[in-house]
Amino acid sequence: MTQAARDLLPSLTEIEQAASVVYGGMAPTPQLSWPLLNQALGAQVWVKHENHAPTGAFKVRGGMVYMDKLVRARPQLSGVISATRGNHGQSVGLAASRFGVPATIVVPEGNSREKNAAMRALGVTLIERGSEFQESREYAQQLAQDQQLHMIPSFHRDLVAGVSTYWMELFAAQPDLDVVLVPIGQGSGMCGAVAARNALGLKTRVIGVVSAHALAYKLSFEQRRKIESPVSTRIADGVACRVPDDASLEVLLAEVDDVVAVTDDEVMDAMKMAFIATHNAAEGAGACALAAALQLRARLRGRKIGLTLSGGNVDHDVFARVLMRESAVSAELQAPAQVLPLPQRRTA
Repeated sequence: MTQAARDLLPSLTEIEQAASVVYGGMAPTPQLSWPLLNQALGAQVWVKHENHAPTGAFKVRGGMVYMDKLVRARPQLSGVISATRGNHGQSVGLAASRFGVPATIVVPEGNSREKNAAMRALGVTLIERGSEFQESREYAQQLAQDQQLHMIPSFHRDLVAGVSTYWMELFAAQPDLDVVLVPIGQGSGMCGAVAARNALGLKTRVIGVVSAHALAYKLSFEQRRKIESPVSTRIADGVACRVPDDASLEVLLAEVDDVVAVTDDEVMDAMKMAFIATHNAAEGAGACALAAALQLRARLRGRKIGLTLSGGNVDHDVFARVLMRESAVSAELQAPAQVLPLPQRRTA
């Protein structure tokens, strides 16, 4: 790992300190191996169920840790603001409410109705502004200056420390995983996986997953430099990133073995398969890891793999359409796979 990447990741001590905060507000989430997924992938598959977290997504861990440190450092804090497509905003809203700190959240116009409702139920002031996440974030940054609010970023070392706790749970339970697949939005989940793996001294490969309709991180990975890319995904809003975060990109380039892209159709097939095989609801971003595993099924056959069901916050009408659409899910649950080798582990 490069020194720059090492400096961006929390240490084992920092992750353990974050865990003491996280477990004050939630229990560890389960990691389960589901027979139908094992059969579909021809592998031993362990699903980390972050959809069982208090807000239905992994982000809540980072919000608790960030707010705990922020309030300790600034006890007279007047308010916080952030931008989100939903799960980060719920994380901020829940953490802020526990400390009695007013929270404002900016979301893109046309954002998930049910995620918006969940954030309002947590007491946040919700503002819809911009056609996509980057425009919402820029507006939130301007409001932070105008109203003297603390801007909570989508990526920060303290957020990563909190998120790392779920990967520590998975790796502690299953330390011999060959590979884990993790969706990349702004990168806290991916960096959390790397931080936990490195803290435990494991050799598990990390494969990042992006939407084929939001390719910024994949293009940046392939070209070894920051590349912006337009966003057009209709289902995977949690990974709808147009501009990569500089810090998470540094970690990606140094520590991640591969980045794959999944289409909206592949994501919807994975959402349907997750429900049939586990009876858990996965939002679009939450199903990206399974979608990638299905795409890479021949390469992963016979391996022991970890998948994160990173969130289950999908609008009910959207989920109903996904479950009713024609797909190849039944065939995927039965089709045999050819064995192909994994790529060699990247070294910085």
